[in-house]
Amino acid sequence: MKLRALMAFTALTLTGAPLSAQVAVDRTKPPELGPPPRVSLPPILTRQLPNGLKLMIVEQHELPLADFVLLVGSGGTADPTSKTGVANLTASMLREGTTTRKSLDIADQTSFLGVSLSPQASWESSTLSLHTPTAQLDSALALFADVALHPSFPANEFDRIKKNRLTELLQLRDQGPAIANLAFPAILYGSAHPYGAPLIGTEASVTGLTTADLQSYYQTNFKPNNSTLIIVGDVNPAQIEQKINALFGSWQRGDVAPLTYNEPPKAGTTTIYLIDKPGAAQSSFRIGAVGVPRSTKDFFALTVMNTILGGSFSSRLNQNLREARGYTYGAASRFDMRRAAGPFTASAEIVSAKSDSALIQFMKELNGIRQAVPADELSRAKRYLQLQLPSNFETTQQIASALVPVALYGLPLDYYNNYVQSIEAVTQTDVARVAQQYINPGSLAILIVGDRKTIEQGLKATNVGPISIRNMTGQTVQ
Repeated sequence: MKLRALMAFTALTLTGAPLSAQVAVDRTKPPELGPPPRVSLPPILTRQLPNGLKLMIVEQHELPLADFVLLVGSGGTADPTSKTGVANLTASMLREGTTTRKSLDIADQTSFLGVSLSPQASWESSTLSLHTPTAQLDSALALFADVALHPSFPANEFDRIKKNRLTELLQLRDQGPAIANLAFPAILYGSAHPYGAPLIGTEASVTGLTTADLQSYYQTNFKPNNSTLIIVGDVNPAQIEQKINALFGSWQRGDVAPLTYNEPPKAGTTTIYLIDKPGAAQSSFRIGAVGVPRSTKDFFALTVMNTILGGSFSSRLNQNLREARGYTYGAASRFDMRRAAGPFTASAEIVSAKSDSALIQFMKELNGIRQAVPADELSRAKRYLQLQLPSNFETTQQIASALVPVALYGLPLDYYNNYVQSIEAVTQTDVARVAQQYINPGSLAILIVGDRKTIEQGLKATNVGPISIRNMTGQTVQ
């Protein structure tokens, strides 16, 4: 009797009514999407220290946690010529020693305090992120500031990091997807453009790097007037500004040369670039062209259009190549928008025997997206983007990460509050216009890494474009 009573109580507690009173769910139909949510983030407070360091502060008092992201506005695009990979290695070395702490001291203290300290470099920025309980705030911030402001780049640690990087680069030469990811930008942008070089460097460039190169990169780019400190969590704005000023106020400002970008090569006719990987069981596809910068006025229209094409699981590319035909585990597309025009890429790993068939289907979808998009498909894509937005702001870490592009690209502080409405405003006409403007099937670079002897004849028979044989770095094979 007690067990039966407990089960009845549980049913009432979980559902609010006896199980027999629940309405049957029709599982033959997908649930209908609800209306787009209104997203309203806590206000973003902005401050600036006398040395030029900008602060962005968001109070979030649900948990006794805080996240800090020091965003430096220089990344891989600031690598000196012939020293590609220096920004990436400089970031990697931040945790490896300061003028007062050795690498093991930093590791021991992060473990003791229960904090995480994560450096990273991207194309346009370098970041150092701190996640800490507020109970350890003062100690964690002291460590954070020391790592950010006083790196020593010790030679013994650099030798270890450098050897690991060279080993990583060697391993990548045996991975088709990695070869494609490294060679595709080189084909699109050429050697004169910073986006054409690999962010992690090459074997030649990394071999030649010294700790002096890292020190020079740091001294040139890590300046308070080139940086923003994003702060999210259980903090008081006035108090946290005072703490930051005490730790970072003596950081000396300095001139940072503005970046200039050479124009990438003009796109020619659609060409298939084939890199031979003998015995490969799959072919790595990277198809695309030079896209747009983050500053484009077409950001929201492109976001919706790409969601339909290859930006979600239910996108056309994935439904065609994975669900309908079984050529791949997944196909996708994206516009990588940076300060300058980043690449548009459609990609998939295709079973080798279906390389020619997959290419035909890729071209079908790239042509098809330029036609009018049905109203219901447009509505689904917009709801997909709108309904997933709130899940990006569930933790202090997520909020801090979301503010990085706001700071880096100078987006409005109310950008996310207006995101749902901006997506909703995209029309069928907008989607057709940006597809026709930015996706041109007649001038695409099609990179395929695979077993040449198995796939070349089939690719020729598609008549999509001439075939150019390239090596693993994307250079022409003489």
